[in-house]
Amino acid sequence: MRVAFLGTPDFAVPALQALLNHSYQVAAVFTQPDRPAGRGHKLQASPVKAVALQRGIPVYQPEKIRSEENRAIFGGIAADFIVAAAYGQILPGWVLRSARLAPVNVHASLLPRYRGAAPIAWAILNGDAVTGVTTMLMEEGLDSGPILLQREISISREMTTGELTARLSALGADLLIQTLKELEHGTVHPVVQDEKLVSWAPRITKEMAQITWNNAARPIHNRIRAMNPWPGAYAYFRSEHLQIWRGLPEEEAAAGTQAAGTVLGLSRDGIRVQCGEGTALDVLEVQMPGKSRVSGRAFSSGARLRPGDSIT
Repeated sequence: MRVAFLGTPDFAVPALQALLNHSYQVAAVFTQPDRPAGRGHKLQASPVKAVALQRGIPVYQPEKIRSEENRAIFGGIAADFIVAAAYGQILPGWVLRSARLAPVNVHASLLPRYRGAAPIAWAILNGDAVTGVTTMLMEEGLDSGPILLQREISISREMTTGELTARLSALGADLLIQTLKELEHGTVHPVVQDEKLVSWAPRITKEMAQITWNNAARPIHNRIRAMNPWPGAYAYFRSEHLQIWRGLPEEEAAAGTQAAGTVLGLSRDGIRVQCGEGTALDVLEVQMPGKSRVSGRAFSSGARLRPGDSIT
């Protein structure tokens, strides 16, 4: 079976590797153009492109997938399946129709919940206990096509977006292979999404990462792990940017008499900070500009933190 694969970030790599490991002929890979990255702003290839080049697969990087010059490329591929996983663009109808059997997408949520670009981060941000992956038939709407198969997993209260992404990408790769095999044999039956149950997961922005200590500890904790690894939740300490990578809510640990953001003292593993609604957060891992990540306790020692100091 010939496949045209469209994907860009780390999430998509296991799906591509699964296709190759199960003897699908990946005839072409489409991924986003190289982008500047790092301190030197050098152009960097996507993780999917790196794998494709290693395996000798032709790579295409159109700025806009719907550009007419791509029509002949897809026609020449003559794919049985179009497979997309976190590609980053909505595919036009003529791309979808170029698949002999089906255009299939791997999406990191239990659709119709969390359509959009950042379903994993939003599941954590909202404190969900369960999420999963969905394979779907693609149409020209945003994640709106009929559902093929789904699998769910639980989200632990300490899991970050990066950790959950790794688990869902592996789960999605397995589900993709099962989906393609069932499509080949006609044993899967698409289910139209219930529009009444739709929720959205727009892109995460840097502006969303600042901590507001007036909130209760659990929503702050969810924000910290949702923003890990990007863009990283942050606050300010002595007017300097303080990245906060991990925390743990202690909802009954503070009497609520201190101002939000006040350092209450040390906990077993970090710094205990007053939050809203009489709650507190243990700050477990932080990073100052130009420094390495350190534990909350190590930061407290180096900064000579005292009860009554504040993190804003």
